Amino acid sequence: FLGMIYREIKQAIVDIEAMFSVLSRDPEIEDKLGAGALQVNGGTVRFENVRFSYETDREILKGISFEVPAGRTVAIVGPSGAGKSTISRLMFRFYDVKSGRITIDGQDIREVTQESLRAAIGMVPQDTVLFNDTIAYNIRYGRQDASEAEVEEAAKLAQIDPFIRAMPKGYKTEVGERGLKLSGGEKQRVAIARTILKAPPILLLDEATSALDSHTEKEIQNALERVSEGRTTLVIAHRLSTVIGADEILVLSQGTVAERGSHAELLAKGGLYAALWRRQREADDAREKLAAAQESDVPVLDKDAVPAVRLVDHHEDEASSAA
Repeated sequence: FLGMIYREIKQAIVDIEAMFSVLSRDPEIEDKLGAGALQVNGGTVRFENVRFSYETDREILKGISFEVPAGRTVAIVGPSGAGKSTISRLMFRFYDVKSGRITIDGQDIREVTQESLRAAIGMVPQDTVLFNDTIAYNIRYGRQDASEAEVEEAAKLAQIDPFIRAMPKGYKTEVGERGLKLSGGEKQRVAIARTILKAPPILLLDEATSALDSHTEKEIQNALERVSEGRTTLVIAHRLSTVIGADEILVLSQGTVAERGSHAELLAKGGLYAALWRRQREADDAREKLAAAQESDVPVLDKDAVPAVRLVDHHEDEASSAA
């Protein structure tokens, strides 16, 4: 027994030393001396000739420029590895651009405090991080001083209030470690409610529905569209069905903007976007036929016949570079 306690104490000391080692490191991104708070008056976001690389010999973004006008929605799509998720990391200033600049209402984000920048942006990611606490606590994380009534109103707007009230403990229900007691759709609704409560002028939706089934995806997409009304919204997506209604769609390829336009305009061009759309539609149709065959007990000879839809940009892979 004493030997077990000794081992636990010894391991705890090692863990504490590792923790202090991390805490003692200087942050890679720091506020400039005298940096002021970001002043948002509408929330127009601009990328101006932005270049970025995680490694010196592998450039991820190669001089991209675009604007998200105040209150409008711009979507960014493209093959895996094209640089989409890098854009969201730069928006939050987890990294600084190598050249060019990113502005919000004309203010270079490197000239303002990180706290004010991140307070102005609400994010719904693909993998929502929930704390091992109550549903109410996880929603209130969007704004710590929110009242109980405000938390419930946010849940109603995210269309999760009926589900919560149907549970024995309601808003006091524990979600488990990383939200393991909730389904993927339920976790995303909590994330949406959290963002609604924060009420940011700018929204960043980073593949917010990519891990969900098609039925849940449609429900979550409807909730996201309501949340984004009147807000500057940047959508990063793999599934093109979620960006049809965007005011403008940018197609990234090998770190550059290869195409831009509305959904209809890009289909008419018959380029990369049209090819990706066609392959995703074919895959969706194949899955529907497979599901119908399984429900009717009709034998399916080749279940692997569902076409692959994930176009890969082999030139860059920003996710692996970030790691």
